[in-house]
Amino acid sequence: MANRVSAFVVLDGDGEKMRGPAGGPTTIKARAETTNGTFTALENIVASKQGPPLHIHVREDEMYYILDGHLRFKADEQLLDAPTGSFVFIPRGTPHCFQNIGDAPARILVMFTPAGMERFFEGQAKLPPGPLDLDAYRAVAHSAWMEVVGKPLADSDPL
Repeated sequence: MANRVSAFVVLDGDGEKMRGPAGGPTTIKARAETTNGTFTALENIVASKQGPPLHIHVREDEMYYILDGHLRFKADEQLLDAPTGSFVFIPRGTPHCFQNIGDAPARILVMFTPAGMERFFEGQAKLPPGPLDLDAYRAVAHSAWMEVVGKPLADSDPL
């Protein structure tokens, strides 16, 4: 029988805050331990023109809700436009990345099922600040069942 978890609320501004991977902070709202392993949710601030390299999640489906800002996504070879209020679904195994195409930071809710991707965000927050050490980033990604397979969208498909 699965462990029973309790209902909970995480208020605006609350959660586990850490340095994020895209130029702004990440706040974990729900994690494996609070959802019995079923779901991870985090709020991410994405700096203007920033976004992660092309990557694949081996075991998680990923969903985004754009709270504020304007992003573009690449999923497989498809480019997707996602302004404020948009929902984006990326099935596991799909090469994908995104970029904030606005002039101001974007705020997004990122969700994963099953839970576990919080390990990546915690690991990358421990990497030294400054220019990205791609080998260290890849090692953190690999430890969370994530594979980096290409460049950020700003480099692969410039605006």
